[in-house]
Amino acid sequence: MRVVGMNDVLYEERVPAGALMKVLAGSFSLLMLCILLVTVAVGVVIEYPFLTLAFACFLGFFLFLFWNYRGLRIKVNGKNLLVDYGLFNRKRIPIVDIVSCEPTKASFGRYGGVGIRYGTDRSWAYTTSLGDAVKIVPWKGRPFVFSSNDPERICSIINEMKNVS
Repeated sequence: MRVVGMNDVLYEERVPAGALMKVLAGSFSLLMLCILLVTVAVGVVIEYPFLTLAFACFLGFFLFLFWNYRGLRIKVNGKNLLVDYGLFNRKRIPIVDIVSCEPTKASFGRYGGVGIRYGTDRSWAYTTSLGDAVKIVPWKGRPFVFSSNDPERICSIINEMKNVS
């Protein structure tokens, strides 16, 4: 049996945004780009440069948001569960602070959509799509739910690590 070091990566996964989010973001971006190109083509840019700049800034901001929240990165090492959702949302939970880990489903009824959500069950969620997810219950604080393609494997690793420590 191999001894696991504190920083050895036991599991790593990237969960991309769901197909619906990609279609919606792509369609909206294309619409905004078409509006921007039409304003340039018909000369509105000369009459109302602020309007064109506002459309361009809005499109840039929207594309940045989509790029930033295009997926989750999950990592489990011998010490922590790490879940990153974009540049600004990072969750680190020490394995020893986890009371339970179980596979679950992220539903529209509970979270009202995808993204960073507060659930009707008082849990926080990082979801890229509705469906398979992991529910972590820490010693302190609210339950934390995140999307995963293999929630059973993540929970198996975490529960095994809890029993070792």
